Amino acid sequence: MCSITALIHAACIRSGVSHHKHQDRVRKLDRGVTCQTTLRRRPGRGDGSVRAPWDLPRVAVSVRAAETVGAASRGYDAGKNVQGRKRHVIVDCLGLLLVVLVTAASVQDRDGARPALERLHDWYEKIILIWADGGYAGKLVTWAKQKLQLTLEIVKRSDNTKGFVVLPRRWVVERSLSWIFQCRRCVRDYERLSEHHEAMVLWSMIVLMGRRLARSTSRKSP
Repeated sequence: MCSITALIHAACIRSGVSHHKHQDRVRKLDRGVTCQTTLRRRPGRGDGSVRAPWDLPRVAVSVRAAETVGAASRGYDAGKNVQGRKRHVIVDCLGLLLVVLVTAASVQDRDGARPALERLHDWYEKIILIWADGGYAGKLVTWAKQKLQLTLEIVKRSDNTKGFVVLPRRWVVERSLSWIFQCRRCVRDYERLSEHHEAMVLWSMIVLMGRRLARSTSRKSP
């Protein structure tokens, strides 16, 4: 199953699209181009080599919630001073979304990471390495190695560094978050259920990937 097909499959389930409409959309995609091959077989460096897309950055970001968000699924992130929900996002090395999990903003990054990593392990068995920031250090690294056979590598900021510094691999997921925020529906959380907000994030990435496929197809056409 290609990346866009997998995202649409997850988005349809979360947004309540009927089974027949969902199957029709999946069949149309399967008859089209192979999305994963088209988007990921692109040179990553000037020497023509391609980086394996299974080295994954992950991060969590809190989003302000509207009045329509239920009180049971929202919380307060004291570190970011945000009242709302938190997106736990995992992307590949190209910045394309693989997993998104929405929880209350009061949920710690490490606690939200466990179900997100379990979902990643179920969907993408070949993945073995994940980059994360210092908020995921500690017992989560050992748990991921023992339970899921995943290597969680922490990208830390140097204690001697002052000011803004671009951390290795961290910029990839930060760029992906900016792509998601370009979708008006994802600037804030307006959804009653967390699953619906996950669907909105998936749809925003589907739009981005579809545009990239359209550009790559038009370039090849005479």
